[in-house]
Amino acid sequence: MNPAVTPAAVLAAAYLLGSVPFGLLLTRLFGAGDLRAIGSGNIGATNVLRTGRKGLAAATLLLDLAKGAAAVILARAFMPGTEGLAAFAAVIGHCFPVWLRFNGGKGVATTMGVSLGLAWPIGLAYAVVWLGMLATTRISSVGGMSAVVAAPLAAILFGYPGYAPVLATLALLVLWLHRANIARLRAGTEPRIGAKG
Repeated sequence: MNPAVTPAAVLAAAYLLGSVPFGLLLTRLFGAGDLRAIGSGNIGATNVLRTGRKGLAAATLLLDLAKGAAAVILARAFMPGTEGLAAFAAVIGHCFPVWLRFNGGKGVATTMGVSLGLAWPIGLAYAVVWLGMLATTRISSVGGMSAVVAAPLAAILFGYPGYAPVLATLALLVLWLHRANIARLRAGTEPRIGAKG
């Protein structure tokens, strides 16, 4: 434990790490345009996929996941016991980045990253539910929302109950950010991955 590191420093560092808008940076760097003017306007991997650049979408997914995991791992290394705080701050940073006037992504990939960082069995359960529901429904929002709900349950099931409160809080946040998707699901108009139009 580094005595110079405080909980406030962990909070700030994790927020700033989480706030890096990889989707926006990659699409600009590789000439795919301003991601905020495409599809849903979201900066996450699903919207990057709408540019037709599958490689960029995969890279965005992995980088958004990695920044969440890194925030937790660094917190554990420099100030053990602040992993939950770092997890929360990293997802908040992704969803509400200061650089983009607090208009970011919906947090699904970054929440998977923090889940992996907290404990790999939680992250594994998250991935299985996410990919399983995505394969079954072909609806990105269903896969993501199912996974975030599964995370706090997995924390309890696999013996990490201390992480359940922060993961439950993040699940509520992600569900709230998906409220428009939920409305479209109820109306039967939520698009499926690969569907045109």
